[in-house]
Amino acid sequence: MGNHILETTLLTKNFGALTAVLDVSLSIEEGTIHAIVGPNGAGKTTFFNLLTGRLKPTQGDIFFRGNRITGLPIHRISQLGLSRSFQITNVMQGLSVMENVRLAVQSRSSKNFSFFGSPERLTDVNQKAFEVLRKVRLLDVYKEPARNLSHGELRQLEIGMTLATNPSLMLLDEPTAGMGPHETKNTVSLIQEIATETTILLIEHDMDVVFSISDKISVLHYGRLLVTDLPQNVRSNQEVQKAYLGGKHGV
Repeated sequence: MGNHILETTLLTKNFGALTAVLDVSLSIEEGTIHAIVGPNGAGKTTFFNLLTGRLKPTQGDIFFRGNRITGLPIHRISQLGLSRSFQITNVMQGLSVMENVRLAVQSRSSKNFSFFGSPERLTDVNQKAFEVLRKVRLLDVYKEPARNLSHGELRQLEIGMTLATNPSLMLLDEPTAGMGPHETKNTVSLIQEIATETTILLIEHDMDVVFSISDKISVLHYGRLLVTDLPQNVRSNQEVQKAYLGGKHGV
């Protein structure tokens, strides 16, 4: 730990008169799970969109592994090793689980694959795809069309497709949204497993999940960064409690 894989300096995004993100300076340490939390409208998704190039900042800078990536196109940022899991809409429902992951692997490959070429040329891709499927615990359903998966399995597939692009920093947006306790537990252990090899930055609404897996937590409130600290310090922070839940429930 100690090396910063991602840093933002005074990152700001205005939409007309609305400021969604204001002067956010944040450092993410390599090899950690770092959570971004805050009430609805706090600017969390806008912040992710800035990091991944979907939005250009009004001002401020983003550095990934020490290189300025502010304003670079989405595909370029992804190629550098910063990948984001999108909501399930990224999954091609008519394709099998394996085919979805294989396409994600191929998107990162330097070779030009022909679907009409010899099957041997796809061996490396298939091996990598199976390795990803094992990691995200979907080997037993690899032949299934994606449309047949449960909600939890779809999220696992989505994480697998992100993992298939070999990111060194993975952004997860609400990975346990819509899950029951069993699926949530499964996803948490999957994230912890992935975190042994990949730095993870996540937005998550389930505070039990956040406090159980995060090394650091950053709290956004009306686009401003209130605090970045260890989970136990965030939990006891009076300013956070007041801003996050009106002081009624703590966090």
